[in-house]
Amino acid sequence: MKPKYLDLYNSGELKKRAEKLKAIYKSCVLCPWDCRIDRTAGRTGVCNSADKAKVSSATPHFGEEPMISGDKGSGTIFFSNCNLRCKFCQNYQISKEGLGNEVSDEQLAGMMVMLQSKGCHNINLVSPTHFLPNIISALVAAAEKGLVLPLVYNTNGYEKVETLKILDGIVDIYLPDTKYSVNSTALRLSDAPEYFDYNKAALKEMYRQAGDLEMDDSGIAVRGLIVRHLVLPNDLAGSKKIFEFLAKEISKNVHVGIMAQYKPCYKAIDDPELGRTLTGNEYRKAVRWAKEAGLTNILVQELDSSEVFLPDFQRANPFK
Repeated sequence: MKPKYLDLYNSGELKKRAEKLKAIYKSCVLCPWDCRIDRTAGRTGVCNSADKAKVSSATPHFGEEPMISGDKGSGTIFFSNCNLRCKFCQNYQISKEGLGNEVSDEQLAGMMVMLQSKGCHNINLVSPTHFLPNIISALVAAAEKGLVLPLVYNTNGYEKVETLKILDGIVDIYLPDTKYSVNSTALRLSDAPEYFDYNKAALKEMYRQAGDLEMDDSGIAVRGLIVRHLVLPNDLAGSKKIFEFLAKEISKNVHVGIMAQYKPCYKAIDDPELGRTLTGNEYRKAVRWAKEAGLTNILVQELDSSEVFLPDFQRANPFK
């Protein structure tokens, strides 16, 4: 199954979408923050980014869901900076401190083609929202150079429907987080106003575009929606309500990865709510809630002997 964006490229529509997104940089409203600043003038908003993409790394990655990583890896491009301010971010050096290098759109296109040459199953865009204009511009150049891999949109889930609609027919696989079911908790822990409201609307739009997951004969995802949920200690994420929403308003068949690798990082180390690892009982309770909600495609992670999942992002397929 060929990527959807190739039809848009051949018709010239992909280039028009890239130009439409680039115009947004003049008064940026890409994400729910609606900063409305001119990023082309070097100004930066909440995401701390101007109008040139910044990349931390571009490499085959084997620690994603099995249908994303496969046996050849996911062609992962990690973008620097973020539109959230999570106290417990495990990648804060990239998301908060901006570790990475600025690249031109042409260089970004070269990264995509390089990852394809390494045999990766897809192009996995991690934290892409604030650099979407650069990404789609690069995608035009990469398609011209022969890129034919599916596009994975790997996001924290704090998205605007208006922006996602521009991606209709471009993104093959949506891989969003759903972090919280209580807006006040999202504001306290991630400085994200009305997170669950924006997240629910975004997930509905992603599902409208991509639908339930489709895989090829080798079990590799080619299209669809996979939702990720990180279980937090003390049920700070409000997991049960999230699973009920997914089952009732998205699809009981949607693939949901329930992640157990929470550990105190960044500003969470001394936080009274977040300053400990997740327990096995907390994780198993979340999995039980997902099953009780009626979800049928649940991806779970194994706990180690101490009842805590210790993440090793280089190992293959942490999900069962």
